[in-house]
Amino acid sequence: MTAAQAANSRRSTDCRLDTPTVDDGAALWRIARDSKALDLNSSYSYLLWCRDFARTSVVARADDGAPVGFVTGYVRPERPETLVVWQVAVDDAYRGRGLAASMLDELTERVTAQGIRHVETTITPDNDASNRLFTSYGERHGATVEREVLFHGVQFPDGHDPEVLYRIGPLG
Repeated sequence: MTAAQAANSRRSTDCRLDTPTVDDGAALWRIARDSKALDLNSSYSYLLWCRDFARTSVVARADDGAPVGFVTGYVRPERPETLVVWQVAVDDAYRGRGLAASMLDELTERVTAQGIRHVETTITPDNDASNRLFTSYGERHGATVEREVLFHGVQFPDGHDPEVLYRIGPLG
């Protein structure tokens, strides 16, 4: 672990929150696959994500250093004050401990120092856990949560459910 990674590490529940590295990419892919809730991207994309978007992502590590959860995000090119949260996943054995909320809070602390004032994410209407996660996130940060359909189901070629855009902010 580099000095910069050590400086960004933080304990949460029983996990250490850290910046992902390329070496974490395969584990993030497995966590996403095993979640059975996320759209699984290619394993290659998780490697690229850990290389190119590590500053806007966070990984939760067990005591042995193995990734057990992650949040991936990127700064929206057309809105440089907006972080788009792409995926949030927690290994089944670590669910129910508030880890997803802790990872989002850690990431928020990092990116608000970079000028981020809003968070966006999309959630399918049937994803109650993500709806609760991002609604409570807005409440914890004293921010407004606006919702609107971003992509209708008919826009997807594979029968995907609609994706509802959550725009949360401004962050303090």
